[in-house]
Amino acid sequence: MQRTAQGIKQVRLSEIFTSVEGEGMLVGTKTMFVRLAGCPLGCHWCDTPYALPMQSGDIYSMDEAKTLISEQLQPNTYKVNFTGGEPLAQHEGVVELAQFVKEKGIRTYLESSCYDSARFAKVLPHIDICKIEFKLSDAKAVDDKNHATLIKNELECLELAIGSGKITYIKVVVTNSSKLKEFKDLVLKIFGMVGVEYISGFIIQPSSKIDEPTLETLFGFYDAVYPIYREVRIVPQLHKSIGVR
Repeated sequence: MQRTAQGIKQVRLSEIFTSVEGEGMLVGTKTMFVRLAGCPLGCHWCDTPYALPMQSGDIYSMDEAKTLISEQLQPNTYKVNFTGGEPLAQHEGVVELAQFVKEKGIRTYLESSCYDSARFAKVLPHIDICKIEFKLSDAKAVDDKNHATLIKNELECLELAIGSGKITYIKVVVTNSSKLKEFKDLVLKIFGMVGVEYISGFIIQPSSKIDEPTLETLFGFYDAVYPIYREVRIVPQLHKSIGVR
């Protein structure tokens, strides 16, 4: 969150809109998306490249951002999804906007790469539903020397979310280049740390249009999870198939 010389709190937003949730465990729900601008990662299959530059989007005062949310909020909205870009890049802004949404009695949802567990911990008290996304090395989210640190932060975020009693699920995007052994090792780390009873779902999301995995490849990843955790699902991006954002 930025501040003006007068101390007015600001947030940089890419867009706010209502659509059908196209990914994950709550696919198909009517959702308001609050897309924060800027992301420090570099996933090569990212489908919102316009929101990646840290100086993208538009700057709003916090009051202006809250007014936008209030004006655009539609009846029967299941949740407000704080997404990006990467919402943790503006974690203080997310805290204030999530508090505002919760005061309206609407669920809050964090869609994050979980690259910074310290920032995640500050946002967590104001979030109802957490998607913990793990990035395999072929995503190229970070360079090879920093990938282990990224996974460490993601595991810490998973532990924090479960420890706080949040509805928590896991998502992993896979491509045809994703390494099955790396994925299996990750699954063992996850379920060696947390009990299956604390996870609300495990989503395997195939990449779209870029290095798309074959059905055989997807089954390999599914079969790595199913013997340990049966609530695993292969869920492609719904919003793309029905032509909405």
